[in-house]
Order: sequence, then C-alpha cells, then structure tokens
Amino acid sequence: MALSGLQLRAVLRLSPARSVLWPGSGLRNYAKKAGGVKFRGKGPAKEDMKGPEVCKDAAILTTHAVGVNIYKEGPEVALKPDSEYPEWLFRMHLGPPKKLEELDPETHEYWRKLRKLNIWQENKLKKVRSL
Repeated sequence: MALSGLQLRAVLRLSPARSVLWPGSGLRNYAKKAGGVKFRGKGPAKEDMKGPEVCKDAAILTTHAVGVNIYKEGPEVALKPDSEYPEWLFRMHLGPPKKLEELDPETHEYWRKLRKLNIWQENKLKKVRSL
C-alpha cells in the first residue's frame, strides 16, 4: 500500500512518531509573538516616569519629616522634640565607615570588619589566580 505525497503528509502531521522521522520538525510550531507587530529594540517605548514632588517650603521642612509618610494621601509626619526620641538615635555614627585601625580590637565591630576585609582580599586573589 503506497501512500501519495498528500496522504503521507497527513499521516505524519497526526503521528507522534514525526519527531523521530524529522527531529527538527517540531521546532517551527512555536506560538507567534503577541500583537503580531515586530518592534525594533527590546520592546515598546516606555513612558517617562515622574519622580516625587519636591517640597521647597522652609517652614514645612523644619517641622515635618517630608517623604516619610507611608500612605499615599495624608499629612506629612510632624517632628517631635528631641526629648521624645531615644538617646541612641543621637549617638549613631553618621560619617564615613571607620577604618580598621580606628576600631577597638575588643569589640565585635572590629572582628566583623576584619573578617570582611579578609574575604575581600581572598576574592581579589582568586580573581588574579583564575587568569
């Protein structure tokens, strides 16, 4: 029983063995891209994002924490007197990070910094050795 060309194509189209006969034949059945329109670049043009409004009123900036409110609407958070804040808040180090020589070897902070620097040094050496 010989099959004609059209009959053979119909059988192969329905047959699960078609990928065995023609291994690459299943690769062309991917879905079309959405929209059917090809864009140049990585995608459609994006809208420009607008940043938050900047407050320039000196009175509000000195009495309120502008930008701290977690709600979309509502008043800005008012600043309290210094006596209502914890003492540790005013003792925080706000400058650049301290160097290892400036830290006391008896503190936990010193040993954490030392470990961090040693890990950085090892990573630099691994990078050089791999080349």
